[in-house]
Amino acid sequence: MKHQRIRTFNTKDTYPEQNLDNDLCQAVVANGVVYLRGQIGQDLETRESVGIGDVEAQTERAMANIDMLLKEAGSSLEDIVKVTVYLVDPRYRETVYRTMGRWLKGVFPVSTGIVVQALARPEWLVEIDATAVLSAEGQA
Repeated sequence: MKHQRIRTFNTKDTYPEQNLDNDLCQAVVANGVVYLRGQIGQDLETRESVGIGDVEAQTERAMANIDMLLKEAGSSLEDIVKVTVYLVDPRYRETVYRTMGRWLKGVFPVSTGIVVQALARPEWLVEIDATAVLSAEGQA
């Protein structure tokens, strides 16, 4: 089975201020598993950062992106099995997990939280990486 690649892009378009040229995508479906690129406070259509300086707004956008990408892949938030949360400041943990928790109520994924020095752009405060399985409808 060939992998399905969703929302392909090149980093020279996404990060024009950097000297990059990598072909990537937002999601890959392989063998019934949906692997998402880490999501941040960014509009996937315009590539504009949203919620600058507001970790809650960035978390909301990241989770909305995850929801949208999973639907495009034939999956859903309920099918998430693992999340990894990257924070640039440990003091953001409560706000981020409370916001993420509203989106994942009743899902019970495994979760890893990591504090990092920085993300790809200085205005990004949180990044959320998710892995899900295809829903029954997505496997048909």
